[in-house]
Amino acid sequence: MIRTLIASVAVIAFFAGLPTPSLAQDYKVAVANLIDTEIRGWSQSDEVVSAVKGQNETSISLSQSDIDTQDKKWRAETKGGDQKMINAVLSNSLSTYLKGVKEKAEGKYTEIFVMDMKGLNVGQSDITSDYWQGDEAKWQQSYGIGPEGVLIDEVEFDESTQTYQSQVSIAVVDPSTGKAIGAVTVGVNVEMLE
Repeated sequence: MIRTLIASVAVIAFFAGLPTPSLAQDYKVAVANLIDTEIRGWSQSDEVVSAVKGQNETSISLSQSDIDTQDKKWRAETKGGDQKMINAVLSNSLSTYLKGVKEKAEGKYTEIFVMDMKGLNVGQSDITSDYWQGDEAKWQQSYGIGPEGVLIDEVEFDESTQTYQSQVSIAVVDPSTGKAIGAVTVGVNVEMLE
């Protein structure tokens, strides 16, 4: 309740001068504009599409039990000690690309991660708390909807980045088929939206 109130105050401050009933709608319009002008471009790049297609070739045969085992291992690694699985993802070429995209955004993006057809992490700019996103709305309402899938989450205060952010998720589309092959989630610092 307090977090929601704080987030609401931040959004009101951000959109100072706008009538209160239109704040939520104006916020969604600003984020939708960011998707159209920036996020959709780099998220459909050859780097992202190729990496997702490559991982889909191996993850297609994974059972739910296999996915749960990998997710459990990832979660254990986030608590410290051996981080072999996390380091393998963070050091791959897609993660390097996503870190560059985040850096060029100069604080507008707080995190970026890409998921495959099963909801498993393919690449990321920062460590996520889990490896499997397939049970979450960010994957279900983007990849799960199809090529036009988009989810703009509510504004929340992110403890790790100390910013008010919204997670924005869209489907990653194979340009050769027009079909969704994965998804990307971007933490957007709403205080930097125009």
